[in-house]
Amino acid sequence: MNRPEITIEVAPELRLFIPSDYRPGPRALATDGSSTLGHVVESLGVPLTEAGRLLVDGRQVPVSHIPAHGEHVEVCGVDRPQQVPGAPLRFLLDVHLGTLARRLRLLGVDAAYENEDIGDPALATLSAKERRVLLSRDRGLLRRREIWAGAYVYSDRPDDQLQDVLERFAPALAPWTRCTACNGPLKDADKDTVQEQLHQGTQRTYDVFAQCTACGRVYWRGAHHSRLEAIVADALRTGGA
Repeated sequence: MNRPEITIEVAPELRLFIPSDYRPGPRALATDGSSTLGHVVESLGVPLTEAGRLLVDGRQVPVSHIPAHGEHVEVCGVDRPQQVPGAPLRFLLDVHLGTLARRLRLLGVDAAYENEDIGDPALATLSAKERRVLLSRDRGLLRRREIWAGAYVYSDRPDDQLQDVLERFAPALAPWTRCTACNGPLKDADKDTVQEQLHQGTQRTYDVFAQCTACGRVYWRGAHHSRLEAIVADALRTGGA
């Protein structure tokens, strides 16, 4: 018995995931007649976290649709800003995205981060347990069924990674309100209460401090502040809510 054959076309921004033969435009693809469209899309290499609307002959269908012979399938990218229903927008980043995690926290975005490799199953389970959007450059991790929501981080450059996340999700920004080390909230701190944690030079030079309510780390406008201010200013101009 002949296998059903469809034509499939993948949005340009998703073509980096698929074999080169399928990148120029619509291509014929034989299916097994029983697999869902979601499975077909993933078998091409596209994580479902990156697939937006799935159109069959111009009609939107769910990932559970079983492709039939002769159908024309279009795989669209996600709409931006992407809506994540059902929970406050929070993120979970894998072990390779530490710089991105710290920059999101700098902007006041809730960004949990595991600085040790706890393994894909544990990350996926944590995403579901805490209802966090899992950010990763690992396509295999994003294909795990346990994750609550996920997104592929397309660049390996922190500046581009941050811009991509802000444009894709438009999170609410509250700079200087979150600890970049542990993700806890910051509060204003009196100099006298934190002076034991300060070097003498810092005690003499600075008078305004903040302290993490979770880990106790103390912050002030030190030598790196101008660089951090530039990151915040750029983020406020180009992305986020």
